[in-house]
Amino acid sequence: MQIISSAEEMENFGGRLARVCNSGCIFYLNGDLGVGKTTLTRGFLRALGYTGKVKSPTYTLVEDYSVAERMIYHFDLYRLGDPEELEYIGIRDYLDEQAICLIEWSEKGKPFTPKADVEVQISYDGEARLLELRACSEIGEKFL
Repeated sequence: MQIISSAEEMENFGGRLARVCNSGCIFYLNGDLGVGKTTLTRGFLRALGYTGKVKSPTYTLVEDYSVAERMIYHFDLYRLGDPEELEYIGIRDYLDEQAICLIEWSEKGKPFTPKADVEVQISYDGEARLLELRACSEIGEKFL
C-alpha cells in the first residue's frame, strides 16, 4: 500500500512500475473517474522514453505506443457498450507475449478481458490517492 500525494508522484510511481516490467504483462488499473489511472500510464510510458502526448483512450478504447522496441497498449473500457466489442476490435491481437497492456475499467470487458498479471487499485484518500497492488500470476509475482 502506498499513498500518492500529487500527479507528479503518480507519474513517478508509473515510472517505477515500468522500470521493473522487463517482459510482457497485463496491468488492471482500477479506480474511480479522475483517480489517476491515465496519469500513472503517462509515467509508465515516459519512463520507457516516450515523449509524445498520452491521453486516455476513452473514445477509441485503445491507444498503442511503440517504445524502446516494445508495444504498449493502453485500454480504457469505460465507454464500452458491450463486452463483445472487444472481440470486434481484435483484443486477442494485442496480447502478444512481449506486449504490455494497461487496462482501465477492465470489469466492463468481462469475460473478454485477458487475465491480469498485476492489479493496481487506486482510491481517493482525501486529497491524496491510496495505491494497492496485487499480483495475479507468476509474472505479477516477479514484478512485485
